[in-house]
Amino acid sequence: MKVQEICFDEYKIGEQRVTSGRTITEADIVLHAGQTGDFYPHHMDEAWCRTQPFGRRIAHGTLILSVAVGMTAGDINPMAMSYGYDRVRFVRPVFLGDTIYVTATIREKRDDSKRPKHGIVVELVEVRNQGQQIVLACEHLYLVER
Repeated sequence: MKVQEICFDEYKIGEQRVTSGRTITEADIVLHAGQTGDFYPHHMDEAWCRTQPFGRRIAHGTLILSVAVGMTAGDINPMAMSYGYDRVRFVRPVFLGDTIYVTATIREKRDDSKRPKHGIVVELVEVRNQGQQIVLACEHLYLVER
């Protein structure tokens, strides 16, 4: 990780970060189920899943969100902090063995009415699979010093 101080005014609309790939494994799914208590059969029961429309197990949407967030967290900006996630959508299933890639694009900058010394930066996060299909999309909000 590297430290890079970027203030609100230095963020540019359209600026983009793209990650390398990460393959989703059995261990990822089992660990996430154990951490969250989500043992829903769509994630854990291979035999049952063969009788369902997707025909196989799928990764938890919250697992893919968590992994994607981690994939984009390589740089530390002490001028900014995560303010939350909006409009989270699980667009397509992610299967065991799929490889995901994340593109994060600065979409918007706006004032923060509660904190005049800060602004809000909105980053569009799109997670794609190895076939370049979007599997998850959301907006990541940053609270950034001016």
